[in-house]
Amino acid sequence: MTEPDYHINLFWPDEDQLWIADVPDLRGCTTHGATRAEAVENAAEAIEGWIDTPEVGLAIPEPRYRPAIYAVGNAA
Repeated sequence: MTEPDYHINLFWPDEDQLWIADVPDLRGCTTHGATRAEAVENAAEAIEGWIDTPEVGLAIPEPRYRPAIYAVGNAA
């Protein structure tokens, strides 16, 4: 089975001094890292964990979230 391609949002809050990685399609799937690469790596592990142990009553969603920047090239 091919792993779904979920979008990962990265944020750098100055007060935390860490990269925050959030996966909008998977409720509560958020992690962090000292570097961008570490945050993305941790997010990949979090996605895998979320899919392997979904919350009771939650189906595994198809990847749907795309930032507005992706919509610009598809405007007709």
